Amino acid sequence: MNPLYPKQEEKDTSIEETLRALYELQTVVSEIDKIKTLRGELPLEVQDLEDEIAGLKTRLRNMEEDSRNLDTVINNKKISIKESQALISKYTEQQNNVRNNREFDSLSKEIEFQNLEIQLSERRIKEFSAEMIEKKDNIVASEKLLNDRIEDLDRKKKELEEITEETKIEEEKLKLKSEKIELFIKPRLLTAFKRIRKNARNGLAVVTIQRDACGGCFNKIPPQRHLDIANRKKIIVCEYCGRILVDKDINVVNIE
Repeated sequence: MNPLYPKQEEKDTSIEETLRALYELQTVVSEIDKIKTLRGELPLEVQDLEDEIAGLKTRLRNMEEDSRNLDTVINNKKISIKESQALISKYTEQQNNVRNNREFDSLSKEIEFQNLEIQLSERRIKEFSAEMIEKKDNIVASEKLLNDRIEDLDRKKKELEEITEETKIEEEKLKLKSEKIELFIKPRLLTAFKRIRKNARNGLAVVTIQRDACGGCFNKIPPQRHLDIANRKKIIVCEYCGRILVDKDINVVNIE
């Protein structure tokens, strides 16, 4: 048995009241949907901006750390150059007091090695300095982008707060009304209503018959089924889209 259909022992009047409650619930939640549509994509835009800002901050921290590390490496290379220069001076002075050619040649090799060390350090300093300049340029660009995104976020949040504030009271009233209506609907039907609504593209779980067709998918409803819907003696769903069908003249109960 279709879970949307009532049990045989349920009274016809209770089914009609249930249909009215379902229709009114749909009307109320559709109004809530309109309020959310008014907010548009702002909540998602705010979330996206917050995620982007968090990513930019992490990127900035990493680049700043890399820049500090490069600065340390450059300073170490400069210290290394001074140490090599000191050794060259020392070995050059020692060459003046050597006792044989072998000692002189040995010191010459040490001097040559230290000169190579100096050249290597100077090349590394040049490379690291160029990399640091690039890092600093990237940091400046990222900081500007971060500030722009923070301004965008503040503006979007303000827009969202203004719209939310404007619609907050109305939305709360509608939510309270929907909760009251739900008390008149059996749990299994309420669960089915929410499931259908979730799967429906426009959020419509309950629709009226329009020009002998389903108001949700616009497929034609057979005449006999149309009469069954108008009689309101059982819950009927569209065989094409699964929405709950009601006649357009159904009276909505005022539950407040």
